[in-house]
Amino acid sequence: MGMNMKSITLSFVLLLYVSIETVQSSDGVFDVTTYGAKPNADITQILEKAWKDACASPIQSKLIIPKETYTLGVITMLGPCQSPIDIVVQGTIMAPVDITGDGWIQFRYVDKISLTGGGVFDGQGQKAWASNDCHKNPKCARIPMSLKFSFVKDSIVRDITSKDSKNFHVNILGCKNLTFDHVTINAPGNSINSDGIHMGRCDEVNIINSVIGTGDDCISLGDGSRQVTVTNVTCGPGHGISVGSLGQYLVEEPVAGLYVKNCKLIGTTNGLRIKTWPASPATGSVTDMHYEDITLVDVQNPIIVDQEYCPYNKCNRKIPSKIKISKVSFKNIRGSSGTAVAVKLLCSAAYPCEDVQLSDIDITYTGSDGPVVSECSNVKPVVTGIQKPLICPS
Repeated sequence: MGMNMKSITLSFVLLLYVSIETVQSSDGVFDVTTYGAKPNADITQILEKAWKDACASPIQSKLIIPKETYTLGVITMLGPCQSPIDIVVQGTIMAPVDITGDGWIQFRYVDKISLTGGGVFDGQGQKAWASNDCHKNPKCARIPMSLKFSFVKDSIVRDITSKDSKNFHVNILGCKNLTFDHVTINAPGNSINSDGIHMGRCDEVNIINSVIGTGDDCISLGDGSRQVTVTNVTCGPGHGISVGSLGQYLVEEPVAGLYVKNCKLIGTTNGLRIKTWPASPATGSVTDMHYEDITLVDVQNPIIVDQEYCPYNKCNRKIPSKIKISKVSFKNIRGSSGTAVAVKLLCSAAYPCEDVQLSDIDITYTGSDGPVVSECSNVKPVVTGIQKPLICPS
């Protein structure tokens, strides 16, 4: 007997479905709209499916989120994948107002991905900032970071904006050869704990041609950060470009190799900062930190090495830090300070700073607290060229 109309229709639908799947996999393009994504709707399950298909593609693939606004819940892009993936975010992706956990969007164990497209990740963090009491309440709800890259290698993030993150905008852990190029990060200066880019246990991280303004460190290096380059970055508002804090925990890896060049800091509470805790439970080290060609505009603490960092009085400042700082240079640092103390080099009495060099420091202060000065302890820097202020005169 011949097939009835119902069977023919069902066969046609199945054939059409298979054809669509074949086209998607054969040309390596995975557009969320072909999976059913609609503007102003949640795409969490849709993106999970699209990612799974792209990750399984035997050829280099492109995962596209077109120029519309979508909502997205907590999601993990998990590898390893079969081939490189270009993630093209052209639209705006909104986080739910109320979510908890470690991260909103996570990339884990993937190599050779690119995240591009000019899109925006909006963390909708205003409510989280208002209720964030984690600095004094150990039982506080976990507030997710916006973008987490964990154990990602040989990858790039370019032409992407992170806006109003609930916690850190970008957190990178255990990554190697990861570049951020033309990235924009913005949140108001009162956004609590909203570091722009924070890293730890990473090798070869490049942050270039970017603008970061937020309520905490624009860029911060945790323990195990190695060979980090920061070039052509504008920071402000925020807490500056920071190494640390270090020396709070028993097991920490050395920090080695930071090169900050041709950057501008505007209205930040700190400029170029290295911070370690006193009363460290174990020894550690910070070495090869180099800052060159930096412009300052009304920065509160332009150059600061602080080995007595002790927020909320959680430590004993009378016990010296055990973190050894060495091979640090500041060259051609110019602009204006928001305080009279433009240079602070407060090193550890137990492990004094070694091989510290300052060359052509030209920082002005026009406030009412007296002439611009420096403060130094447990350090004997080599100073050349312009000295404004006079560096460590005693």
